[in-house]
Amino acid sequence: MTSTDATTFEVRPSSHPRSLAERTAALADLKFGVVFTDHMARATWTDDEGWHDRRIEAYAPLSLDPAAAVLHYAQEIFEGLKAYRHADGSIWAFRPDRNAQRLARSAERLALPVLSEADFHASIQALVDTDAEWVPSVPGSSLYLRPFMFASEAFLGVRPARRVDYLVIASPVGPYFTNGFQPLSIWVDAEYNRAGPGGTGAAKCGGNYAASLLPQAQAYKEGCDQVCFLDAATGTYLEELGGMNVFLVMKDGSVRTPALGTILEGVTRDSILQLCREGGRPVEESRIALTELLEGIRAGEVTEVFACGTAAVITPIGRLKGTDFDVTIGDGQAGPVTTELYETITDIQYGRREDAHGWMSRLV
Repeated sequence: MTSTDATTFEVRPSSHPRSLAERTAALADLKFGVVFTDHMARATWTDDEGWHDRRIEAYAPLSLDPAAAVLHYAQEIFEGLKAYRHADGSIWAFRPDRNAQRLARSAERLALPVLSEADFHASIQALVDTDAEWVPSVPGSSLYLRPFMFASEAFLGVRPARRVDYLVIASPVGPYFTNGFQPLSIWVDAEYNRAGPGGTGAAKCGGNYAASLLPQAQAYKEGCDQVCFLDAATGTYLEELGGMNVFLVMKDGSVRTPALGTILEGVTRDSILQLCREGGRPVEESRIALTELLEGIRAGEVTEVFACGTAAVITPIGRLKGTDFDVTIGDGQAGPVTTELYETITDIQYGRREDAHGWMSRLV
């Protein structure tokens, strides 16, 4: 892992941190992404100075010029990872090197300056160290970290911005889905696409998620929890949910997942693939036709389907619905492979199981 020096981010303490009583109340009622800690990490890039003014400062509203390029051309990217408190009080992150690398790839695709891995790690470590008291300790909780970068230059011409801001904010959270590790129902959208070949599907940028919001609203109308997208080229192959990768578990014990290209290279996705291969479970990354999936479910060849991502880790899928189908996977409950993978990864994250891969990085 890249060596870090959190001191490169100067700490400028907030003059108005929440009181112990306010923080205690916030940590007693955990939701996802609603409450934020007292500080945020920040750095600025300009084309003449590069990255500079690295600091930890009070969490506060941003001041943006109405002509800031991000507001007009959506030149921005973000990441998501969590800090976990272990039983001994120490605080750890899960594979932050992968998030740093993916942020760099996203930056290149969106014509933004690349932040070094050292700066990424330092910003995370400095913020968590400053706001360590905000990391919750109740089961299933964590401190969600949101690094993001956006074009802040005031300019309406269409070109890469010459001023960019990078920030990290943090939010103490409970489970992403309020029902926890329970099966979801998924609406398979045949009308809208999340991304196309040559587009930004493999980058973690806001536009991809904005494109998912209308189909997600349609999923709710159909009585489903989430939406799954098909490929833009043919409209026949599975891609991913609005913000999660998809996996299939076959009757013979093998695991399948859509190949990369127009979908996000998830950190949890990569971890699952590695655990399956090391456990002797055959893995296939390939195109998966919707018709093939439905036939496999009905024939009992596909025994489990699950989704994965940083926020929810792993979530079982119990039902798939579309304009002309409505099928239940297995008995509609979480299957044994899904459950085993979920327990393995969360045990590693919370320090309940040996970290044989060196995936955890101590922050505090």
